[in-house]
Amino acid sequence: MDIDIKIGTEGTFIPPFDRGIDTIKRIENSGYDSVWFADHLMGWIPESIWTPDIIEMSKIQNSPHDFYDVYSVMSVAAWNTKNIQLGTSVTETFRRHPAVLAQIFITLDHISKGRAILGIGTGEGENIIPYGIKWEKPVSRLEEAIKIIKLLWENEGKVSFDGKFWKLKNAVLSIKPYEEKKYPPIWIAAHGPKMCELAGRLGDGWIPSNFNPKTYKEKLDIIQNSAKKAGRNPEDITPGLWCNLIIDEDHNECDKLLESAYVKNYSLIQSNEYFEKFGISHPFGKDFYGLLDYIPTNYDRETMLEAFSKIPAKLCDESFLHGTPDEIISKIEDYAKAGLKHIVLYNITYNCDISKVKSSFGCVKKILQYFKG
Repeated sequence: MDIDIKIGTEGTFIPPFDRGIDTIKRIENSGYDSVWFADHLMGWIPESIWTPDIIEMSKIQNSPHDFYDVYSVMSVAAWNTKNIQLGTSVTETFRRHPAVLAQIFITLDHISKGRAILGIGTGEGENIIPYGIKWEKPVSRLEEAIKIIKLLWENEGKVSFDGKFWKLKNAVLSIKPYEEKKYPPIWIAAHGPKMCELAGRLGDGWIPSNFNPKTYKEKLDIIQNSAKKAGRNPEDITPGLWCNLIIDEDHNECDKLLESAYVKNYSLIQSNEYFEKFGISHPFGKDFYGLLDYIPTNYDRETMLEAFSKIPAKLCDESFLHGTPDEIISKIEDYAKAGLKHIVLYNITYNCDISKVKSSFGCVKKILQYFKG
């Protein structure tokens, strides 16, 4: 199948810092179109299970919560690359004022010479609630923030804004983009109907995670219809997708890795509604909403292992993109038929089995060679 699709990957730095610089250079040289960086204070894995017998990555990474400031990292990554796009996956508007985000990304736009992407969403409880920040109306808050960012970017001189969450009076942001009138694109991590509608009205790109092709097409239709109603050209919105990838030359090996503690831990981020598709409730209760309620530092080892025992393999099977290189290529082509233009492949294979670092990236290389030539 002859398709034009861009391929990105995950590039978050972990200590030591110099290793991250080497990695970002290698990513660009490998032929990726984009690299994406997590904006976290806390990781998704409880330190109570960050031990070699459960999570093998603990052998080489001291803590699951080792995160540098994302914008400092992106600045260094931009300075050490020439062509690859660099995006947040994703930031939110609870920890930073939208005017600050606007300034940060105009700065990154200049450092990268026009390669920065503002990936943004409603946020995750783990980065907000433990730090004393109030979680309140995330979708409305995001919409207001994007409007402020665009207002500051697109207007010369003083601007004012009378919002529910923020108010501006005679505010200025005079630095203009690196390329005239070409502001950093805003990609929205939209999943539900309200967020998809918002992405259609205000987004330059869409970066959800782990939808199957059928659901992806349904959500993209909402976004494109919303764009039309807002008087926008739907083709101006780049349909992207973030995929957690498990890959091996042997499909059976992928199935084994889906049973790992690393995979089951990430399944806890799913909603109870998702668990009910498989005839069970979320291990932490019917009212548990993973993205908001799962605060990893709250859970001891025993609680986590009990939760893992309640997660069926079928649930993991549908939550992660997995298979042989040929199978993954076929699945990406299915997404392309549904409208996908830019896929981000986060190889988590070696997080499940550290011995598969080299082999898994060898498999990913086959996908790059197929689509990029």
